[in-house]
Amino acid sequence: MRIFVIDDHPLMRDAIAMLVRRVRHDIEVVELDRIGAVAAAVTRHGPPELICLDLKLPDTFEVSGVMAMKKNFPDVPLVVLSASPASEFEDQALAAGADVYIEKAAGATEIANALRLLITGDSEFEAALPSEKLSKRQKQLLILLDKGMSNRDIALALDISEHTVKVHLWRLFRRLNVKSRSQASHLARTTGLLEA
Repeated sequence: MRIFVIDDHPLMRDAIAMLVRRVRHDIEVVELDRIGAVAAAVTRHGPPELICLDLKLPDTFEVSGVMAMKKNFPDVPLVVLSASPASEFEDQALAAGADVYIEKAAGATEIANALRLLITGDSEFEAALPSEKLSKRQKQLLILLDKGMSNRDIALALDISEHTVKVHLWRLFRRLNVKSRSQASHLARTTGLLEA
């Protein structure tokens, strides 16, 4: 697996690369300091399979980096790792195509947990054929979504962080091939996914 880590702070790039390698030692991490370096990196290393992107780069403005990456790599999962509070840019970043928004202030453990879920999944999110039953965690998420619970409420109910909830939901949406909470709930109700 090849991951592009795009951040203009060398220490942050190194830290993210270290966290990624802790998840899986065989991952190829390509460290870049700006969007403008991506084309040369693709030529040299091949296209990314996951992108970790800082919002504030020398050659970007607000969510322009997200838009550029999704234009060039529309099917590649994109994680925004930003020093900006989620309240400032999360909605814009997700609207521009980011899959998950994680604040750098979340700390190494939460960031590592989120990256682990994005890269490998976990035992509760094993790959399953569409005809198979959902895992226990997936059913829990669907039930809580169907109740209209917020990410914060789900985090409290499952005793996990909000960042982890976001990644779990992202994986669930991809698993169900839906784009939103309401689509996931509707699909669950109309196809019997919530049935025992």
